[in-house]
Amino acid sequence: MAIELNHTIVHARDKVTSAAFLAEILGLPAPEPFYHFMVVRAANGVSLDYLSTDDPFEVAHYAFLVSEAEFDEIWGRIKSRGLAWYADPARRQKGEINRHDGGRGLYFEDPDGHVLEIITRPYGAGG
Repeated sequence: MAIELNHTIVHARDKVTSAAFLAEILGLPAPEPFYHFMVVRAANGVSLDYLSTDDPFEVAHYAFLVSEAEFDEIWGRIKSRGLAWYADPARRQKGEINRHDGGRGLYFEDPDGHVLEIITRPYGAGG
């Protein structure tokens, strides 16, 4: 059996709000409850399992490979919500996108400050 990433836990102040944000902004199916998680499933079968906590947690980075058309749709939703986006993970190039490996990419934050990234080409794919 080939080893695949199945799921990861994403800590949030409010799992319902944060999971809904991700699903809506990426155009994914609505989150589903599973035990004490709200689960967002990506097309490749990997899920992000949101867990509410009042404890301090580290902000994380999650990158999503999307098609060119999906990039435009997601970027449109980012703009319509008035969210800031950046060309770099340090968030210094506000309002810009990057063109690494001949594709397009941008970074933005979710309600808990996790850094989300969309890219149209995997890093190292050339271009």
